[in-house]
Amino acid sequence: MGKIDLIIFKKIKEHSKGIKKIVALTICVGLLLVIFSCHNDSQNADRENFDVSLLTESSELQLSGEYEAFVRLNKEYLKKAAKMRYKGGKGLCYLNMAGVNVSAGNYEKARFFFNKAEKDLINSENNYHKAVFYDDYSLYYSHLKLNDKAIECNKKAFYYLKQAKKTKLSQRLLPRLYVNKGIYYAWKGWFGTSLKCFTKANMLENSAYTNCMVAQYYLFTRKPDSAGIYIARADEKMIRQKTTDVESLWVYYTMGYYYNEIDNSEQAEKALKKALEINIKTRRTYSSHIKEVYKALAELYKKKNDGGKAYFYLKKYMEEEGRFDAERFAVMNKATEDFISEMKQESDWHKNDLPLFIALSITVLTVSGVYVRKIINGLQKKKNTLKEQTDTLKNHVQTMQREEVIELAKKNDSSFLLKFKEFYPDFIKSLMKINPDLENSELAFCAMLKLRFSSKEIADYTFVQHKSVQQKKYRIRKRLNIPGETDIYDFFENLTEYNNRSQ
Repeated sequence: MGKIDLIIFKKIKEHSKGIKKIVALTICVGLLLVIFSCHNDSQNADRENFDVSLLTESSELQLSGEYEAFVRLNKEYLKKAAKMRYKGGKGLCYLNMAGVNVSAGNYEKARFFFNKAEKDLINSENNYHKAVFYDDYSLYYSHLKLNDKAIECNKKAFYYLKQAKKTKLSQRLLPRLYVNKGIYYAWKGWFGTSLKCFTKANMLENSAYTNCMVAQYYLFTRKPDSAGIYIARADEKMIRQKTTDVESLWVYYTMGYYYNEIDNSEQAEKALKKALEINIKTRRTYSSHIKEVYKALAELYKKKNDGGKAYFYLKKYMEEEGRFDAERFAVMNKATEDFISEMKQESDWHKNDLPLFIALSITVLTVSGVYVRKIINGLQKKKNTLKEQTDTLKNHVQTMQREEVIELAKKNDSSFLLKFKEFYPDFIKSLMKINPDLENSELAFCAMLKLRFSSKEIADYTFVQHKSVQQKKYRIRKRLNIPGETDIYDFFENLTEYNNRSQ
């Protein structure tokens, strides 16, 4: 072999080695890509299972009012997400905590958890995460009566859900976005858009709840005949499907609302009382739901001319509007404080972030102050209106009770004095302070004078002569030391005041 051949052979050999290296390298890269792809697929599957499991279990516990178990579950999943290095999972845990505090009306803590959730979800590669975040955030603003902000967040939720991968969770979220959109637009007075949203949601889900929301729309717009069609469907779905307690509460409330509108007071009372039973069962999970039940009951009993019960439920409605159940908050706050305490131990906040955080907080507080002032003014107007309604009802109840006492006196009924004592408890006490030896017959006579019956009327009602009544008046003056120049009717009218002065 010549020199040229040897050189060519060496070149071929070197080239062959190079090709082998390239092939080997290509194979290695290919294997790495397959391994990486499998790892990604496995990681995505694990994360999807995490989401489904967390959100399903959390929803069940929240809807049943099991706060402590709900908080424990989310603490466990928070630790699990940290081990998986799954920021989106952590964000969902914070979002769950925000949601349960919104439903309970604990808005300050809800805001805290929304801030935590936002950091992990807004930058998530999973568009479903962003959609569910904005959906919950829209509900938060709706509770604060900031409907424009609620609509803005709802639009963002729709935007991200359209880009999200189609899963069971995303399909379940879509009809609820339409329901919430319908609610927000109804409050804005955009009824055409609102109806389209409710109808679309019902077409997608066709559940007891979505049928109920269409019925709510027709009741809100004073179309009870149309509402009746969807009430019947909601009832049928509630019986046939496994409806959650909270959604059943809303269906029963809507039924009560409907029956009240068509003047079927018996069915209205039955449905609303059923809603109250569920409220107790679920440990008053949803304040915004039950206050509407109280309001509907107040309107029902007002129609039935039962002033006592109407006043009772209107008062309950006002209490629910103004404050939240103390026991529920004690449980919620304790569980939440424990959650925050554990979370702070694992917090990744840095000291040098604190000045920025303070500066941002001041900015947020300044801007939100405008909204807060609007809310306070709105609530004050609502409170004044409710107070007027309550005072009117209270006066109505007192008038009815007084008329009942007068009727018993006219009939010379033996229960007259007992009812009078219930209506004027201080009057009888004041009489007994002046003279503890007064007999029941004398107390009854004084009660009739308090009601300003004339001597002739007392004689007619008690079947005695006019002269006997005059003699009784004289004896009562002596027994109670009433001066001769004092009008006996004025004395009894101002008895409590007079008794306080004499002390």
